[in-house]
Amino acid sequence: MGLHTPLSEDEARSLRAGTRVLITGTLYTARDMAHRRIVEAISRGEPPPFDLEGQIIYYVGPTPPRPGFPVGSAGPTTSSRMDPYTPKLLALGLRGTVGKGERGEEVVEAMKRYGAVYFAAVGGAGAFLARHIKSAELVAYPDLGPEAVYRLYVEEFPVLVAQDARGGNVYRCP
Repeated sequence: MGLHTPLSEDEARSLRAGTRVLITGTLYTARDMAHRRIVEAISRGEPPPFDLEGQIIYYVGPTPPRPGFPVGSAGPTTSSRMDPYTPKLLALGLRGTVGKGERGEEVVEAMKRYGAVYFAAVGGAGAFLARHIKSAELVAYPDLGPEAVYRLYVEEFPVLVAQDARGGNVYRCP
């Protein structure tokens, strides 16, 4: 199924665990340190570096690009490392995250409460996934290097709905 960003709450709530999705539009990148900085800024009453409403964050730190390409290899990182920060971002309108591995119960409950979804991308397929990234623009925290926040434009970026807003979970047996 094709999906365009940004996502509405209704769109996020309509997705079911196990559904294959091709995302076209904007994805933001952020890993551990960027998440910490974003949440710290919000806690100080400062705005996040991008409007979270309806957006999807991809847990990735792309490698440097070859000439003529926007990014190098861009495979997902383990999502549970972002679990301490994710509920706060979901409360502010973040609609989706992309990574690998199962999410913790606090994140699952926040996804149900706020209408969000977790997508899994295939680990070890960073070179393949990078082919779907058409542009990359630095947004915040350049000192973090590849783990800075970037705005990616993706076309038909392949993911699987791993955990949905109803509690569906491909990591658990039915």
